[in-house]
Amino acid sequence: QVQLVESGGGSVQAGGSLRLSCTASGYTFSSNCMGWFRQVPGKEREGVAVIYTDGGSTYYADSVKGRFTISQDNAKNTVYLQMNSLIPGDTAMYYCARSYISKGYDCSLNRPAFNYWGQGTQVTVSS
Repeated sequence: QVQLVESGGGSVQAGGSLRLSCTASGYTFSSNCMGWFRQVPGKEREGVAVIYTDGGSTYYADSVKGRFTISQDNAKNTVYLQMNSLIPGDTAMYYCARSYISKGYDCSLNRPAFNYWGQGTQVTVSS
């Protein structure tokens, strides 16, 4: 079955960096729309970044543009989220997700299109 396992979360001070990893199994990794989302208690889960694994096209939420980078390693079935210049507002549980979308031009931060989710990894940024 499809499994997504995140790692790399932790606690950092503002201005610091973290790299999250999401290793996928149970399906063919290529030609998939993969995304990172985040959620804080009491708020809706919001999209952070997505990547289409066939070609590597990406899309970012405005709040993280220029600070976060999503990338992939198809040989390792892994998607990464490099987070730089972290701010306290980035504190959240971060989730990796796989969309049922199979076309790159449809790969976006549309949360209902993601039907497989990891267990999440906590990121805490202190001021």
